[in-house]
Amino acid sequence: MMLLLVTLCWGVSYYLMDVSMTDLGALTLNTFRFLGAFLVVGVISYAKIRKVSRTTLKNAFYIGTSLVFVYIGATFGVKYTELSNVGFLCGLSVVFTPFMERFTFKRKIQKRVYIAAFMSVVGIMLLTLKSDFSINMDNIKGDLLCIMCAFAYSIEVILTEKAVDKEDVDPFHLGVFQLGVTGAYMLVLSFIFEHPHFPSTPSIWAGVIFLSLVCTGLAFIVQTIAQQYTSSSHVCIIYSLESVFSAIVAYFLAGDVLSTRAYFGAAVIVAALVVAELDFGGRSVEGEVKS
Repeated sequence: MMLLLVTLCWGVSYYLMDVSMTDLGALTLNTFRFLGAFLVVGVISYAKIRKVSRTTLKNAFYIGTSLVFVYIGATFGVKYTELSNVGFLCGLSVVFTPFMERFTFKRKIQKRVYIAAFMSVVGIMLLTLKSDFSINMDNIKGDLLCIMCAFAYSIEVILTEKAVDKEDVDPFHLGVFQLGVTGAYMLVLSFIFEHPHFPSTPSIWAGVIFLSLVCTGLAFIVQTIAQQYTSSSHVCIIYSLESVFSAIVAYFLAGDVLSTRAYFGAAVIVAALVVAELDFGGRSVEGEVKS
């Protein structure tokens, strides 16, 4: 349920990113998102996080670095390719993660996880691609950036699972400091490649604040805490619902109407989540990992 909350937040974020980038550069927007979240959460929880362990900081650096590639891929992918391509290609982390998890942890992944991952890809295709299931190869730069985003996010999820399994790593501390690491990277990059400035209108400010506090601060801290109790593959299957939530948000806020095929795709993604969640008589992946 915690991860579903995160997925809902990220479903809202696509619309707010699109609106915010009419005024701000992609790197500047990410700077506000991550540094803003880090500063607010840091001030509120200073008494709790001031005694952070060195191991936590080291892992926060690794995870924060991977998030830089995730968000560069996602934001510039939106800029250089079609939104349908973005929705499908960024969702490929659901395919990458089970194989990376097996390689990293030497862990046998249950067949139902692979089935759920396959169903998620089919559902994302139905929900996001064109009627002939094609990807516009004229936008190859943006497509490659989206694939980089998906691959980097699989790495981020794996790194987070490895980190929270360590006894001297506090998941809350890890969630907070990875925000600071990513924000610091984005700040430097924004000054190199853009001309950073504050949002120019109240509506842009409102979008940036919501993106920072809810879609970034709350979302990544919740994800870090929740990954103590589930596997990386399971996380990405749940996150495939992001495309469903973003379509719902687009319908209500932007007036985008889904086709019948797209609704069927959304239903397939939900069914994939059910397949991943239910234990049909065998031990769950989470039971094998966390017991």
